[in-house]
Amino acid sequence: MKKLFFSLGLMAASFGVFAQDAKNAVANTAMGAATHSKDFLVIQLGYVGLTGTGASGINTGFNRQLNIAFMYDIPLQKTNFSLAAGLGIGSDHYHLSKMSLDLRNASTVPDFQETTAYSKFKLAATYLEIPLELRYRQVPENANKGFKVGVGLKLGNLVNAHTRSVSNVNGSKLIEKEASKRLFNTWRFAGTARVGYGNFALYGTYALNGIFKDNGTYDVNPYSFGFMLSGL
Repeated sequence: MKKLFFSLGLMAASFGVFAQDAKNAVANTAMGAATHSKDFLVIQLGYVGLTGTGASGINTGFNRQLNIAFMYDIPLQKTNFSLAAGLGIGSDHYHLSKMSLDLRNASTVPDFQETTAYSKFKLAATYLEIPLELRYRQVPENANKGFKVGVGLKLGNLVNAHTRSVSNVNGSKLIEKEASKRLFNTWRFAGTARVGYGNFALYGTYALNGIFKDNGTYDVNPYSFGFMLSGL
């Protein structure tokens, strides 16, 4: 009988140790997953400008860019590198200075005109984007720490293009909006790069094709740089 109790006690102790080890393994896995799951959200806020033929003839102020994307990270085993793909929205806002753009004009060339009729005039373009990236992390097991570098490409599909103007008519504030994608390229291809530490980084992009459809006057490509918040 004593041998039976001793055997049962030994089995119970062994089961307890096994259960504790399994619990710790599950907890460690969950903790690792939680750390890695912070990679999904990317927020970028920066300046966007134009370069190329005709860019000097487009007077702009402090243009703004906002990008939000959800990324899925695929670690390359036993290295500090990973691949990532995602889906996001990119929005560029060009603030024209003493200029306007008539999207209703039937011309195939963007009709930028110098004018003082508007106190504010903004051109906005919004894209549905697929970002692809190759990443290096100094601390691969914790995405929220260490030095990080990423380079990649973004494919964007234009979903909206519009202007918004503010003027004064007979002492009253008048706000007008026009929406048309007719003058714009449907697709945008851009190179991307970023460098940072922890959850903060600096980023830059350069469009490989023009914002407007082919024309002999404005062959301009957007570029941007700014700050980035992410666990990537």
